[in-house]
Amino acid sequence: MSDEITAEQIAQHYKAMGDSVDLLNAGQPEDMDDAEWADCVQRNVDHLKIMVAKDFWTTEDMTAANAAIAANE
Repeated sequence: MSDEITAEQIAQHYKAMGDSVDLLNAGQPEDMDDAEWADCVQRNVDHLKIMVAKDFWTTEDMTAANAAIAANE
């Protein structure tokens, strides 16, 4: 089994990062209490930090991910 990541997998990871950024930028949903939102923010920030640090990225722009991390830490 190969440990190499495909271009399709990179694209899927990048899309998932975009989903996290969008969620964080949208702010707390009305139907989510403060504790749930704090947990959601932490999980998404952690996800973004882990993904930004990956070494398989090529030309993907990490500006939005880094801004979302900084704004929500």
